[in-house]
Amino acid sequence: MRAGGLYRRWGKRAMDLVLAVFGLVVISPWLLVIGVAVAFFLGTPVLFRQQRPGRGGCLFTLFKFRTMTDTRGPDGELLPDGKRLTAFGRFLRATSLDELPELINVVRGEMSLVGPRPLLVRYWPYFTEEEMVRFSVPPGITGLSQVQGRNDLSWDMRIRKDMDYVACCSLALDLKILFLTPWRVFRRDGLKVDPGAAMLDFDEERRQARRATGQEAPLGGD
Repeated sequence: MRAGGLYRRWGKRAMDLVLAVFGLVVISPWLLVIGVAVAFFLGTPVLFRQQRPGRGGCLFTLFKFRTMTDTRGPDGELLPDGKRLTAFGRFLRATSLDELPELINVVRGEMSLVGPRPLLVRYWPYFTEEEMVRFSVPPGITGLSQVQGRNDLSWDMRIRKDMDYVACCSLALDLKILFLTPWRVFRRDGLKVDPGAAMLDFDEERRQARRATGQEAPLGGD
């Protein structure tokens, strides 16, 4: 069995379950306080739910605290994210408090504490065959790219770090990432509360790259 194989097959899930359940119990009062604040400042529903591709591309419902309003323009369409992101929502994102409900996803086995971040479903067709390896492990609340640059990294670099994590996944690496994550959150390293205002979405960036080479079709799956 390859190095780290026992941890990948059994140890990682056991650690996720123990730490996630313990974490939910410990922070449950804070979850209640944040939930009430979200309802007051942003309205209901308190939780943001969205389908994301997980391990093997299987879809699951991601849970986060909502950070945006449902404000719509004269045409009835939702305004851009930056215009719906309130000061309170920015605070939740800046402190990563909006991510806490993802512990529920960890308990349910849909996510891990450490792994590649779960990206949008619409990004799926734009991964190369080589990059699809990032979906061979459960997505994580934090990961290698989150402690080594976060939003300061280009999309290509972020995906490369996801692939590096899959290749090197081990107990030691996961503990290192978990240890570094609070420090990175506290320092707000690489944080952009509205990433869409600073860089292209992954699918748009890949479409532009394909057009530049005269290839219009998506890179990966259907």
